[in-house]
Amino acid sequence: MTKVTMTVNGRSVSGDVEGRTLLSSFLREGLGLTGTHVGCDTSQCGACVVHVDGLAVKSCTVFAADVSGSEVRTIEGMSHADGSLGTVQQAFQDHHGLQCGFCTPGMVMSAAALLAENPKPSEAEIRHYLEGNICRCTGYHNIVKAVLAASGQDVSGIAAE
Repeated sequence: MTKVTMTVNGRSVSGDVEGRTLLSSFLREGLGLTGTHVGCDTSQCGACVVHVDGLAVKSCTVFAADVSGSEVRTIEGMSHADGSLGTVQQAFQDHHGLQCGFCTPGMVMSAAALLAENPKPSEAEIRHYLEGNICRCTGYHNIVKAVLAASGQDVSGIAAE
């Protein structure tokens, strides 16, 4: 067993993990943060995206021990201090960027990472950045619209699908 310590959503946490324990498992099973979804375990779907030291990471492919000492942010840490939805979360709700909701945590985390890197991305840049996230339900159009809205850009010229 290896002792890991990290800051998750602003809170210092520690735990003993086996060397093979994935970050996604540590978050879900060790800390009870079940908003990080696991859809494939092969880095294909993006449902497990979290931020590690500010970078978007697919948590199903990272060992918890490898991020010991890091700052981790999950979907649970995206809301405002008063519990209201964060900017990206609210945009997903306002622009119907979700349906079944399984991919939504990873999409929100990826979108937030994109906006941190590029505060005013184009539609093409958003589509390219989100290529690592799979959604079976929405057709991506409203997800793109939500990211544009979260960036403060006008979405009125984007036709609904």
